[in-house]
Amino acid sequence: MDKIRVGIVGAGWIAQAHHRILESLNEAEVVAVCDLDRTRAEALAGGAPMRVYTDWRELLGREELDAVFVCTPPLAHREPAVASLDRGLPVYLEKPIARTGDDASAILASAERSGTVCAIGFQWHAIDLLDDLRELLQGQQIGLMVGTSIGPTMSRPWFIDRRAGGGNLLERGSHHIDLARTVGGDVVSVQAAASRVRLARQGEDAGDIDDALTILLQLASGALATIVVAWTKPGQPGSYSLDVVASESTLRLDLDPDFTLHGSSSGRQVTRTAGVHPHERSISRFLGAVRENDPSAVVCTPSDAAASLAVAVAAERALETGQAVTVTS
Repeated sequence: MDKIRVGIVGAGWIAQAHHRILESLNEAEVVAVCDLDRTRAEALAGGAPMRVYTDWRELLGREELDAVFVCTPPLAHREPAVASLDRGLPVYLEKPIARTGDDASAILASAERSGTVCAIGFQWHAIDLLDDLRELLQGQQIGLMVGTSIGPTMSRPWFIDRRAGGGNLLERGSHHIDLARTVGGDVVSVQAAASRVRLARQGEDAGDIDDALTILLQLASGALATIVVAWTKPGQPGSYSLDVVASESTLRLDLDPDFTLHGSSSGRQVTRTAGVHPHERSISRFLGAVRENDPSAVVCTPSDAAASLAVAVAAERALETGQAVTVTS
């Protein structure tokens, strides 16, 4: 295989970020892009010699592709992902895996049935420092994790629609849910609460999502994880991190934009920096898996992402009921 021929479905801001990385890696060539808004698709193409579509079915039917990047809103993940996988086309699917558990199950079933490479774009899952963190925590028991995601974000019409995108809980909080599971293991129950204060949303058409919320995870190991999410106005400083307190360690993983690990473990001071940006590492691992036809070589598999979605769905239920909710697959 020479350069991997890629088609992109969805031409929003995350597709633009994926496109920039694909170009920088020089391992792939984007040959086609699709978006319901043709102008947006043409903007992503940027005058390059790639075909532009407004229907992903037409793209799949006409193009000779080696992989597909699905960058649609979560509620629209299922159809293009399943259609691509059923054709034997490797898929890089933007996180979360889907908006609902049923859609996630359909995508997972298609990936398993076809045996095709499928990666879910939880970028923090690809931080190389997680290997260092696991090594430092080996033989210890994690007691507490605190994930913080505070700051502005790119606004999209579907983002402020709870039904379409899940709001801050699913679109932003799922990053930390996935990270907590990656570091601490399975989650068995969830509690959640939301602030009634608007921090970023303005006007009458500001949607129905929560600007700030807290999620409490009870892990199977007995550890607790707290996730704090706040969407703030543009220009306000952001704070993105994961603190891990274990029997002999107190460590902080600073996330966007620094990606550093520091603190103390077993009496030793720790200061380490990521060797590569996780977004680039996630896509690079996907391209390598496509070349080797190895579904296990991706950073985040559909089954892993489906498990993280199950936690997020339980958190949504906990917000609605005010009660602790058991996580079910």
